Amino acid sequence: MDAESFKRLFLPYHPRLYRIAYALTGNSQDAEDILQDTYCKLWNKRAELSHINNTEAFCITLVKNLCFDLLRSSRKNMQKEAFEKITLIADASPETEVIEQDESKQIQQLIDKLPEKQRQVIRLRGINDCSLEEIEKITGLSAVNVRVLLSRARKIVKEQYLKLASYER
Repeated sequence: MDAESFKRLFLPYHPRLYRIAYALTGNSQDAEDILQDTYCKLWNKRAELSHINNTEAFCITLVKNLCFDLLRSSRKNMQKEAFEKITLIADASPETEVIEQDESKQIQQLIDKLPEKQRQVIRLRGINDCSLEEIEKITGLSAVNVRVLLSRARKIVKEQYLKLASYER
């Protein structure tokens, strides 16, 4: 595929892809970066794209996946920063700090064991502080599904944490 046919085929999708990236990231710079990465990946794979029946759907899926990757990596950075801030702010004894760090790690491990959708929803809500509407846009789930998944995830984490706490005593 030459540059002209690439432009004719993929550039008309640019406005829609940008809107999707912006809706998922909530940031225009991140959305632009996602689109640049998308077009780079498409250009690098241009020889293989002739087998794709629906190029628009392929592009949308690529943008969504890149957005999710960005959100996952930023979430991890936010978790580290939040954990460091909590540790710095706490004027507790070293023993109390160690206990709180252990509890935080245990909760993170419990969240990591949740099914994918529950894990995604609870992290978006609890760690990234996303609204229910934002979670709907990011995940593509309905409002009812988001609330149910969030409720179930919280219940499971709470039950599992209480079990762990009772075993430690």
